[in-house]
Amino acid sequence: MDKRRFLLAGPSWLAMAAAGITGAAHAAVDAKTRLVVADQSELIRHLLDASGERKKTGFQLELPNFAGGPAIFEAIRAGALDMAYVGDTPPIQARAAGVNLPIIATFTRARAEYRLLQHAGAGVERLSDLRGKRVSYVEGSGRQVFLIEALNRAGLTLKDVTLVHLRVAELNDALRARAVDVATIAEPHVTRLSRQIGARVVPDPLERQLLPSTSYIYARPEVLADPQKAEAIREFLASFVRAGRWSNTHRKEWEQHYLRNFQRLDAESAAAIQAAQAPLEFQTAAQAQPHHQKLIDILHSAGSLPQRLDARDSFVASYDGVIVANR
Repeated sequence: MDKRRFLLAGPSWLAMAAAGITGAAHAAVDAKTRLVVADQSELIRHLLDASGERKKTGFQLELPNFAGGPAIFEAIRAGALDMAYVGDTPPIQARAAGVNLPIIATFTRARAEYRLLQHAGAGVERLSDLRGKRVSYVEGSGRQVFLIEALNRAGLTLKDVTLVHLRVAELNDALRARAVDVATIAEPHVTRLSRQIGARVVPDPLERQLLPSTSYIYARPEVLADPQKAEAIREFLASFVRAGRWSNTHRKEWEQHYLRNFQRLDAESAAAIQAAQAPLEFQTAAQAQPHHQKLIDILHSAGSLPQRLDARDSFVASYDGVIVANR
């Protein structure tokens, strides 16, 4: 498949890929099959390791770590990745750029992942105080739509703030240096910056309910059409969903493994993050589409999308059975 066909892949190509998945006989994966999945914050790696699911992998699984959706998008467009774990916005921005990367799995938490964090002297006491402030903007990241929705709640738009375009890896240093007044940041960085520089979350009683913390796994269509890769994906998703379910029922063990041992948080911070974090939920394509359409509509209304997209065209439902059977 040439690069242009991949970049312009549409519903017909997705249908062919889906047919390849469903037509497989689910034979054992060849141990030599190599699956490269983009990770973030090494979440997938540690979920699989802590739950024991990594040991069950019958193929070569590689989990390179990335900082944010834009970097992942460039790597997957270059053919360096088979699939990726991304936030809620990257698949939308990919489609807007003419790149069809079908979503094959959705997982979500009822409470928002991101927080609007301000440096100690920013003086933001309510969302409406964001007017005129320098605010981080990571286009193509889940942080983008979260910020837009937060501004919507305050009756503001992107034009009411000064947007500072940054990469995800630059957010912490920008807030430390006061190059921005407010940054959209996730844990454990919220807790760390609060302790290190006296950063404060922007006060708002409904902030954690603005948008659920939704993430996706998307894949290159040509990977879905490869029978061995497709079967490896099936095994990977089954293991990942089981690992997520394990983390929900073994919260103390997961806290110790990921927050204490890996992220080096103190016991008080780790416990606070766990207490504020809703359980992982895994959704089928049909269950995920309404929220995805809401995200599309938020971005389109803000002028961040050239046209309104149909969420149904973003999903392949061929792995729904795996998700339902293991969640």
